[in-house]
Amino acid sequence: MLTSSNPGITASPIETYLKELHARHASLHTGRVADYIPELAKADPNLFGICIATRDGHVYEVGDSRAPFTIQSISKALTYGLALEDRGEEFMLSRIGVEPSGDAFNAISLKPDSGAPFNPMINAGAIAACGQILATGNRSRIARILEYLSSCAGRALDIDAAVYRSESDTGHRNRAIGWMLRNFGIIDEEPTAILETYFQQCAIRVSCRDLAIIGATLANDGRNPLTREQAIAPECVDNVLSVMASSGMYDFSGEWLYRVGLPAKSGVGGGILAVLPGQLGIGVFSPPLDQQGNSARGIRVCADLSRELSLHLFAGGAAPQPTVRLWYDASQVSSRRRRSNHHQQTLRGSGHRIRLVELQGELVFSSFEPVVRLALKQAPYCQYLILNLRNVASVDRVTLRLIAQLRSGLAEQGVVLLICYASRLADKLRRQGIDAAALFADDDAALEHCEDRLLRDLLGPGWDDAQEVGLRDAVLLAGLDADDLAWLDAAMPAVEVAAGDFLIRAGDDSDRLYLLLKGSVMVRLPSATGGTGKRINVFHPGMCFGEMGFLDGSARSADVVAMTAVAARVIDRGLFDRLKGERPRTTIRLLEGLSRQLSANLRRSNAEAAAFKG
Repeated sequence: MLTSSNPGITASPIETYLKELHARHASLHTGRVADYIPELAKADPNLFGICIATRDGHVYEVGDSRAPFTIQSISKALTYGLALEDRGEEFMLSRIGVEPSGDAFNAISLKPDSGAPFNPMINAGAIAACGQILATGNRSRIARILEYLSSCAGRALDIDAAVYRSESDTGHRNRAIGWMLRNFGIIDEEPTAILETYFQQCAIRVSCRDLAIIGATLANDGRNPLTREQAIAPECVDNVLSVMASSGMYDFSGEWLYRVGLPAKSGVGGGILAVLPGQLGIGVFSPPLDQQGNSARGIRVCADLSRELSLHLFAGGAAPQPTVRLWYDASQVSSRRRRSNHHQQTLRGSGHRIRLVELQGELVFSSFEPVVRLALKQAPYCQYLILNLRNVASVDRVTLRLIAQLRSGLAEQGVVLLICYASRLADKLRRQGIDAAALFADDDAALEHCEDRLLRDLLGPGWDDAQEVGLRDAVLLAGLDADDLAWLDAAMPAVEVAAGDFLIRAGDDSDRLYLLLKGSVMVRLPSATGGTGKRINVFHPGMCFGEMGFLDGSARSADVVAMTAVAARVIDRGLFDRLKGERPRTTIRLLEGLSRQLSANLRRSNAEAAAFKG
């Protein structure tokens, strides 16, 4: 049931709408629960759930959205996708057509010349598709089907044994279909085992929420939005959605496409799965069926959703989402690597030569074409252009080719095109001729790479020679006289650690302020999942770190790890208290230095925030 985790938070208008939609149709009592399979006749006709899942994994659900029921014919669309992956499109078209038949789901509907079923959404086509799925290794057909559907739903599904037995005990018409398929050579083996697999497939237990997640997986180019697993091969998604659109609702398919306008599949268990490609999945569950074998409430609910939320696939007037989310340059937003004052000033003056474009949504020819124009317009003014794909949902083959062609064209003008957040597209981009050196895990890594290249271009090959500084070169101690420096040199403890060692761990007491004299250290937020964590800063000789916790006394919020062999000097609380008593003016100068550093950090954050606002 749809509830808010915090009753003090105002409900989403989408949640409110779904509650109203559910209430509107809860009193509808037309239709009958399927009884030709005895076990299905036991379903409670009052069960009723609605669920919407977006392609980024947000789920809205109301009513009996978690109530289990058997997937029945909805499984046909998914097993067809698995058969396509196993056998390929050409082979499948030689065995199963893709033409609407206009017949009921259990019609013995075969092409008279070849014996091929008209489409995979009727029983004949679904049994034929089941027979094309390969048993690989130690996994049987049904094991592979169950694993496949579980991947689409984002959780482990199971089989309702009672429904399976009931289907098998009464499945004589389907057995007749199976033998006809064998007679025409559509399936290549004795059909008994295939039919039992088909009966088990239809008895897989799901919920309304599962159907919505499966729909969102189809909407998301086959990638499950919750697990981020590629559940369905992207090249098969279009085929699955096409047969759902043309034949998924049996002899109601034409009117459904006309009125609702969404690829969909129904099942006699009372479920309906619908997909708005590129955007969301819909699951509706209500057991009473209309004369065509579709959920009576489900048909009404989907029609209202399509009309009231403008979800019709062919609805006009809706402007596409802009592909360019943000664009800015490295004088506004820099990498997390801290630079010396000289390097910072250089990047502030020349950072406009590094430009970043954050993209979003679906990248197809029509949406990527403006990006090409923007990139070419920026080319005369920059040396490095970074495409950020973090918020990109999908990239089609045409766009992949355009990206490669754009990179080659920019290179001829002396501009280097780099791509970040492209790990899931890395193989496809490499096949287009874009080498791994142009691909980066995130925008921070790409920015740092471009900054380093730009500094080398401007300052020469020795711009980043490893160096060791003395106390007089530490930024924090700027302005102190020789006597103050000598006193601190004698009083400050020295720390040396090897590369990979921790100087600070998250949760430690904040009792030390460090001045880095040799080597580099990385500040990173610890990972909640056991990974290496997220880098937030890199410090070099002459810089200080640990000042925030040292000033306010709070526990350390991040780890600090040596990237190379490190030498540092330390001001601990005891030394700071002694300094306040013995050298109050020196203490004031130190606090002024810390204030300057904190102010610089705040200005940097403000500049970045302004850039991200566009």
